[in-house]
Amino acid sequence: MASASTSVAGAGTNGRPVVFMDISIGEHPAGRIKFELYSDIVPRTCENFRQLCTGEFRPNHTPEGYKNAIFHRIIKDFMCQGGDYINADGTGSRSIYGDTFEDENFSLKHDQPGLLSMANSGPGTNGCQFFITAQPCPFLDGKHVVFGKVVDGLLTLRKMENVPTGANNRPKMDVRITRKFQVLSPSLVVGSRRQIG
Repeated sequence: MASASTSVAGAGTNGRPVVFMDISIGEHPAGRIKFELYSDIVPRTCENFRQLCTGEFRPNHTPEGYKNAIFHRIIKDFMCQGGDYINADGTGSRSIYGDTFEDENFSLKHDQPGLLSMANSGPGTNGCQFFITAQPCPFLDGKHVVFGKVVDGLLTLRKMENVPTGANNRPKMDVRITRKFQVLSPSLVVGSRRQIG
């Protein structure tokens, strides 16, 4: 497993939450991805993702969320999809609001690489699954809710994107979230973080 950073630069623009994920490919650390969440634009969507990252979501007094979840679908030059911590195959759905929740809004566009967006199976079916864009994907606008962006770790995303895949675009080796934590303070305080797992 990759280890947590000893130095964290603080929360994002306008006090937006910043979440880190350490990624492994197979048995080897691949790097860290740092996301800024657009909580001022899509607060409910961001809070769902944030709680699934931190382990604050505890429906049965046991933390549920992304620790050890895999990216089950990767398409080079398109996106990396993960977050199904229930079935690990794209069929599982759960959110902090129930099994699914409505699309909050489509204000943000899929106009660059490194955007964090909700995976769904149609309108109003958001749950725990998300994807990270590998390039602009305007054909997804109005269908998937963008709620964050990669602010550091695009190289890690490129490593993930280049993992060989088989049937249903499933990676031939596990691409896994091994550790995650959130910056607590909106000020630029080194070491201000909550470690999760």
